[in-house]
Order: sequence, then structure tokens, then C-alpha cells
Amino acid sequence: MILVFGGTTEGRIAVSALDEGDGKYFYSTVGEKQDIECGHGSRISGAMTPDAMYEFCKSNGIRLIIDAAHPFAVGLHHTVGEVASRIGLPVVRLERNYECPESEYVVMCDDYADAMVKMKDDGVSRLLALTGVNTLPKLAAFWKETETFFRILDREESREKVREAGFPMSKVVYYVPDSTYDLIGELHPDAIITKESGNSGGFEEKISAALRHGVKTYVVRHPVLSPSFITVTGRHGLRRAVEKILPEFYSLHTGFTTGSCATAAAKAALLGLLTGEKVSCVDFRIPEGEIMEMSVADVAIMSGSACATVIKDAGDDPDVTDKCEISAKVSYASHDGIRFFGGEGIGTVTLPGLGINVGEPAINPVPRRMMETELSALYQGGLDVTISLKDGMELADKTFNPRVGVKGGMSIIGTTGIVHPFSHEAFIETIRREMDVAKAFGCSRVVINSGGRSERFLKSLYDTLPPQAFVQYGNAIGETMEIAEDLNIENITIGLMIGKAVKLAEGNMDTHSHKTALNKSFLMYVAEECGCSQDAVKTVAGINLARDLWNKLSIADADKFFPALLSLCLRHCSKIYHGCLEGVLISDDGEIRYCHKQERGHTAYENMKR
Repeated sequence: MILVFGGTTEGRIAVSALDEGDGKYFYSTVGEKQDIECGHGSRISGAMTPDAMYEFCKSNGIRLIIDAAHPFAVGLHHTVGEVASRIGLPVVRLERNYECPESEYVVMCDDYADAMVKMKDDGVSRLLALTGVNTLPKLAAFWKETETFFRILDREESREKVREAGFPMSKVVYYVPDSTYDLIGELHPDAIITKESGNSGGFEEKISAALRHGVKTYVVRHPVLSPSFITVTGRHGLRRAVEKILPEFYSLHTGFTTGSCATAAAKAALLGLLTGEKVSCVDFRIPEGEIMEMSVADVAIMSGSACATVIKDAGDDPDVTDKCEISAKVSYASHDGIRFFGGEGIGTVTLPGLGINVGEPAINPVPRRMMETELSALYQGGLDVTISLKDGMELADKTFNPRVGVKGGMSIIGTTGIVHPFSHEAFIETIRREMDVAKAFGCSRVVINSGGRSERFLKSLYDTLPPQAFVQYGNAIGETMEIAEDLNIENITIGLMIGKAVKLAEGNMDTHSHKTALNKSFLMYVAEECGCSQDAVKTVAGINLARDLWNKLSIADADKFFPALLSLCLRHCSKIYHGCLEGVLISDDGEIRYCHKQERGHTAYENMKR
């Protein structure tokens, strides 16, 4: 059982991450106003004293506390730290990203007292306070002597706090989203004051608005939390922390992409090159902006270069590169910028469409950007980066790489930096890469199919198309259609076995058995609507498996039912994909039974053979 303190944007992130698991949790807020649904959690509200929190944790078997409360909830942070220490509980702090630009117009302050001293010394006499209504008492010594405007939420409870503090209502302004720049222009303050509240607190917008007006910003630093807290900055880091502390909370664990591994290795190598020190752990940003950490297995420092190695952790995903060694050698170079090279086990791009020039090492664009971001933050000169993956040439034969024209080794991939169990994300990325290649190859039609078996059947029908024209969608029909639409593929044929067709016809764009099941009531409705006999309707009602439909319907009923079913499949697909769409219904023995062609603006049926 986990206890979460929320009430913030971070609280919502925590709930989203925890609801991916199977375990239970409590979600605690001071009040009851936050509108949030907890799939596996129980809502509780009300402030807790240290003794009350201690008793709650003991009586409910709490094994982990997640502090996702506001960074300036100092009292709560202190209580969490005290209670966790008494019981011996780990605490994960879901922290905000704090990025403050360096500028003479930005003045960092340790607390409100320090801010008031600095503002008085700088002669600030007209102030716009964006620190929230609860800070009125803390800034009273300043606003009582100056012309200060306070921005608050348009709520009666906020107005009541204004009256209690004795602040003049004539100097109150109400919060309107994205209005800070206009508000500064209207009030013409000498300065604004705000809290270091992170991105979710609108911190960047406030700083940016003040800088554009040439107005100083006094920033009250966020409180320093207990060093015993485990700090993460987003949902991926939170989930990985929970997986480590309470492994049973999630039935399947996440991992890192090869792109993240290459980034961590490259950063560790550059740190070694610059400092001469061999780090055992590095932090790096994934594309969503979240900061992650990865262990470093080895660092070797040479003259003018360094090489670091990490061990790939794919979590519970059946990834062929799990536990593989991924290395990065970083060398000083005379050219500007960063150049990438493929070392041992890294393939070479031989076909267009992957976003990498033919002949380049198969290091995908997103991992390249991740490495460029981390390395350029440490060193502005030229660098050569060589990525290697031990045994990559042998492993490549077990992947989709040969289908997309990557020869001689593995690809360094990953669009989010994180591998989710069973790599749905990686599978979708593979679909996109294959479609990219098909388009770049000039394929007149892309034939999508559920797997190797149906693909073999369809290749016999479209024997003039090159291998690059065939793409497997697995169960992800909707996402495949989205990719085809995004890439403006003009002609798509979707091959369907009957088991997937009966699910897609009902509008289920993900046909995985965990997501949807055979709906006989729907199929009976289809049979009635397309004019099948009452015997056929009864037959449909009695089936146990979708494949039974092939043998139990008469030819006359089948020639009504199956085209209608295929038409419904394409109707749902055409809500996403707007090109020329063709559906092919395939029997279990590989016979192409029915084909439904849908052009823009009209449809036509073709009963190919039975």
C-alpha cells in the first residue's frame, strides 16, 4: 500500500503512473476540491499532524510515501520526513523541473524576508505579487509601505484571506490564464515577485513576461527537501522508483531504450574525457524533459578520447538487446558540432525513409538529439561519437532491421527513451519506420496485415509489390491507420483474418484479446441488417469462435454477411485514414474470400472467390 500526498499537477501524474499497476494506494489532499479519478486508489482528505500520519501509516500497512504536494508545502514535507524516519519508510518526491534563466533582471532570494530586503535595497516601490494569496502575511511588511498589487484566484475563500490580512481589495487582481504579460503592461510595476514553482506553476511564463517588459523578477527559491527523499521528475522516473522499492506493485517492469543507453554512455565518456574522472552513474534527459539516471558499468580514458559502457535494462520486455553492452567512444575533433559513427554491432542504413541518409550508421534521429543535447551542454567544441553494441550483428537477425534496410547490425532507437513492457511503443515505432521506408521506396500500395501468416497469403495476391510494401500491424489497427494518414500514404490494403475482422467491424481499433472479445449480439445485428436468413442469425448466436462462421453459414448468407462485415471494418478505418482503402478478408487456410474496395467518395464490393 502506498500513501500519496497530492493536490497538484504532480499529484495527477502520480495517480496516472500508479494506475498502470495492480497495487492499491491512498491519495491524500488537504481539501476535496481537486477533481481526480483514482483507478486503484482511495481518496482521503484533511491535514495530518505527525501523530495522525504515523497512526495512518501503521494501521494501513503503508510501505511507501510519495510526496507529490506543492513545493512550498513546507509543513507537510517536514511531517512526511519525520514520520517516514520514525517508521523507516522510503519517500519518493515527485519534484518539478526548476529552470531559471540567468539574467541581471532575475534576482534569486532565499525566502520572503530576503526578498523584501533586496527589493527595498533596489528601491522597488510598485510591485506585482504573483506568489499566491497565502503569502499576504509573509509580505505584509513590504506591501504596507509600498504600492503593491496581489494576483489571486477568483474565489470567495481567497477574498476572505485578503480581508483577514487587511490588504486593500482595490489592489487585488484576479488570475486569468496566460495573462501575465498583459497584466504587467497594464500595471507598470517596478518589479514582480514570484515563487520558484516550476513549469506546472507557470514559472516560465512569469519570468518570460517580466523579461520582455524589462522588469525585474524576485524569485523565492523552492524549499530544500530532506536528502533522504528519492527525487524523480516525472511519471517514468516515479514508476521506475516504485518498481525498485515495491517490485510487486507492477506485474511488468519498464526499461530503457538503446537510445537512452547510448546517451548515458556518451555523457559518461565525455565527463571522463573532460575531468579525468570515472563516473558510476549519470543523469540525462529523455525527450519529454524528464531527468533519468543510469548506472555506468565501465569508463576507459585514453589520450584525446574516452569510452564508457552501460548494460541495457529492458525491464520485462522481451527485447533482444536486454543485458547487452552498449558503448560510446567520445573523441575531440577539429570540426564543429558532433558527428556520429557506428562501431561494432551497429548497422548501416541502406534504404531511404528512416530519417537518416543512406550509408549513415543506424542511430535514429531522436537518440542523436538526446546525445547532442547532453554533450553540447558540457562541451561546445567538435566531437566524434562512436556507438557500439556487443554482438549486435548476430542479434540483428532476430529483429525487423532487415525489413527496413538496416544491414550489418542493430539500430539505436527510441522515441521516448523508455521501454514499456512488451514494447508496444517500440512496435508502433517499427510500423512507422516500415511505412517510411515503403513511401521512400515509391511503393504504389502499402499492404498492412496482422502477422507473418496473413502476410504470406497477401504476398501471393500482390506478387508484383516489393517486400517493403508489406507492413505488419499486429493488433494496432488504429495506430497503423494514423501513421498512414500522417505520412499521406495514398493506397492502403488491410488484410484481415476473421478473428480480427469481427472486432474491428464493431469499432475496436485495438483487437488485442485483453482489450476486446467476440460480441455475438453485435454479429447477430449485422446478420439481420444485411438481410441474412433467420437460420443464419441463429447460427451466429450459437458460435463459440469467430472462425466457425466460415463453415456454418450457407453460401447465400455468407455472401451477404462477410461483405457487410468487411464494409463496417473499412468504415471505422476511414474515420482515421482518408486515402484509397481496400480490405481483404482471408480464411484460416489462406484463401482470399472477400475484398471490399473503398475509394474517396464511393465504395464497391468484389466477391473475389469462395
